[in-house]
Amino acid sequence: MPRGIMFVETMPASPDKEAEYHEWYNETHLAQIVSVEGIVSARRFAPTDGNGPFIAIYELDCDDLDAAVGRLGELGASGEMIGLENLAMDPKPIPRLYREIGSYGT
Repeated sequence: MPRGIMFVETMPASPDKEAEYHEWYNETHLAQIVSVEGIVSARRFAPTDGNGPFIAIYELDCDDLDAAVGRLGELGASGEMIGLENLAMDPKPIPRLYREIGSYGT
């Protein structure tokens, strides 16, 4: 079964709303993403120097990685994904999809 990750860089809609952005992302958005068939886990990371975007890495475990990302797009377009006003949209977050080509260890 193909495995992959989706990598997304995001920033809060405004610096003064950063705490709300993190709360929404961690408490609501990650669960919304993982509710999509084929997306099995989600992790977020902050830059160690405090500068630049935050990143999220979503692990996919399904036969068709592109279809899983398509389902995620459908969820976003449906209006059922709440809280997107917490994200900066300039530049707009762009998910990058990667398929696994090798591994070592656990």
